[in-house]
Amino acid sequence: MREKVLERFLKYVTFDTTADPKNENCPSTEGQRVFANYLVEELKGLGLSDANVDENSYVMATLKGNTEGVETIGFIAHLDTAPDVTGKDVKPRIVENYDGKDIVLNEELNIVTKVTDYPELAKFAGEDLIVTDGTTLLGADDKAGIAEIVTAMEYLINHPEIKHGDIKIGFTPDEEIGRGADLFKVDNFGAKYAYTIDGGIMGELQYENFNAAAATITIQGRNVHPGSAKNKLVNALHIAAEVSEMLPASERPETTEEYEGFYHLNDINGNVESASMVYIIRDHDKAKFEERKEFMQATIAKMNEKYDGRITLDLKDQYYNMREQVEPVKFVVDIAEEAMKDLDINPLIIPIRGGTDGARLSFMGLPCPNIFTGGLNFHSKNECIPVVAMEKCTQLIVKIAEKYAQR
Repeated sequence: MREKVLERFLKYVTFDTTADPKNENCPSTEGQRVFANYLVEELKGLGLSDANVDENSYVMATLKGNTEGVETIGFIAHLDTAPDVTGKDVKPRIVENYDGKDIVLNEELNIVTKVTDYPELAKFAGEDLIVTDGTTLLGADDKAGIAEIVTAMEYLINHPEIKHGDIKIGFTPDEEIGRGADLFKVDNFGAKYAYTIDGGIMGELQYENFNAAAATITIQGRNVHPGSAKNKLVNALHIAAEVSEMLPASERPETTEEYEGFYHLNDINGNVESASMVYIIRDHDKAKFEERKEFMQATIAKMNEKYDGRITLDLKDQYYNMREQVEPVKFVVDIAEEAMKDLDINPLIIPIRGGTDGARLSFMGLPCPNIFTGGLNFHSKNECIPVVAMEKCTQLIVKIAEKYAQR
C-alpha cells in the first residue's frame, strides 16, 4: 500500500492542474481535463467499469460492494491545485529519514523550509518526507487525496475478504477557486454519505467550517491636477485606506485562530480616480457571521455619508458551516474517528478555518465531513507530505468502508 500510494502520487503531481480564477469555463484549465481523462482510464484498468468523466471534467466511478444491505458511501477529492503558486513542472524529492532540521529545497536559489517557520515539521523526524525543489507547490492538495482514494480502491479489489458496500468515487475540478461543487450531480453520484479527502496534517477530522461571504468594494474618486486640487480632488486610494482602518485590526486572519472569525483584505487595486477592494468575511458562528456582514454594510454606509455616495458594496454569501447538516448524522464522524483509533491515528477533531467541497455538498444533500491527506504548508513552495501519512490515510479509507459493512 505504501509503495502504491507513493508511486501514484509522484505520477499525479506531474500533471499541471493549476486552476485559473479568471477563466469562467469549467474546468478552468485544460490540464485538469487531461488529468481527469487519465484517471478514468486508470480506474477502468482497476476494474471500475462505470468510471466516467462528464463535459466539465467531474470524474465518478463505483466500486461494487461484496456485502448486502450496506449504505452507499463516497470518497471525494479535487483535481486542481491552487493558483497561489504554479503547479507546472513539479519536481518532487524524497527526504529519507528526515532529521528534524531545516530542509534546503533549492541551494542555488537559497530556498529553505525552516523549522522555526513551520515547527510542526519536527513531529516527522525519522519519516520520509516528499518536498518540492522550491520553485513550485507540491500538489498534495489534493493529488495526495486522489492517490489515497485510488490506492484504497485497488486494495479492496485485491482483498475481497474485506467486506464493504458500494463505494462511490468523485473527483472535482476547480475546488481551489470555489467552484468544485457548482456542477456536482449529487443524484448521479448516488452515495448517502461521503468524505472529502482534502485535509492537512495526519489525524485531521473536520465537520465544521467557516460561514463565508465575499465583499467587493468599489470606490469612485475624482482626479484633479494636484496643483489645483484644493476642495476638488477626491482620492479613491485614501478612501480605501480609511475603509481598511475602520475594520478592526484584531479581527484579521493574522490575529485570529480556532473559532475566531475575521475580515480579510484579499485584494486592492486602483489609483486616485478609482479603486477596488476585495474582502472575504468568515465566521463559524452563524449569528456572528450575520453580524460581520451587517458591520461591513454599516461601515460602507457611514463612509458614503462622508463621501457623497462614492462607494458601492457587492456582498455575496459563498458557503456555510457544514456542521448544521452533519450533526443530525453525526455517526459519519464517529465512524471515521473509531477507524482512526483502530489504526493508531490520533484524531484531531478541529474546525476548518476555510471551506471544502464537502461544505457545499452537505447543503446539497450529501453530508460530507473532511479527512486528512497528511500534507503540510499547502499553497506554498514549502508544501510537503510524509509518506507515512499517505499510507495511513489509504488504510483509513479501507477501514471506514469496512466499518460501514459492520454496521
